[in-house]
Amino acid sequence: MKYSGITDKVAIVTGAGEGIGYAIAEILAKAGAKVVLNDIDSKKAASAAQKINDEYPNSCSFFAGDVSDVAVINALVDFSLHNFGKLNFIVPNAGITLFGDFLEFTPDSFQKVIELNLKGAFFLAQRAAKEIIKQGDRGSMVFMSSQVGIQAYQHLTAYGMTKAALRMMAKNLAYVLGKHQITANTVAPGATLTERTAKEQPDYEGIWSKLNPNERVGMPEDVAKTVLFLLSEEATHINGQTIPVDGGWTVGGKYPEDLV
Repeated sequence: MKYSGITDKVAIVTGAGEGIGYAIAEILAKAGAKVVLNDIDSKKAASAAQKINDEYPNSCSFFAGDVSDVAVINALVDFSLHNFGKLNFIVPNAGITLFGDFLEFTPDSFQKVIELNLKGAFFLAQRAAKEIIKQGDRGSMVFMSSQVGIQAYQHLTAYGMTKAALRMMAKNLAYVLGKHQITANTVAPGATLTERTAKEQPDYEGIWSKLNPNERVGMPEDVAKTVLFLLSEEATHINGQTIPVDGGWTVGGKYPEDLV
């Protein structure tokens, strides 16, 4: 199905140099949007944007920077407005996962998780909302939660807290911004095979194919397709909701230790 309301709209996708963020940027470009791709790694951001433009010419610009910094967020939005004249969609995908025993987790590690996962999403949403309201156009925001923002997981207390908080932020923004025709929803990816997860866990695909009820690991495109739908005209009456994209893990999956 081809979704409407995407063509010629302008979207910011953070943390999009690879993985889920890249897949979201790519599918938006394919659907006809103008995409501003952000990543903290300038080389990765430039390469990702070039790859998308090779397939969908003049669809993607990149802006490198750490979006846990509000000054960077403002510069990113200014860049988008300067280049495309408007802003319609944001997908604050940038995030950090830090594993650690709750009893030993340090204030420094806690602050890093909070700064990027929550502060970055909050202030990008705030600035974007102001611009969309000023334009008088409809807008959509899709936040990136996680299966561990729904269900507890070993050594991910701080990370899980932030991902649960994003779900609540979307609910609050739906209430606050709905009258401005801005929707705010959340997707909660499950175990997804990306460049990062493949490095972190040997046989990631094999393990999670056994743990997920549908017997396969998630792919970035699974998440990207859901985000595209939530940004589209077809989803304008969906607001404040969380959609798990996890193969059913949060309703009946197993943990890695269950395989031992």
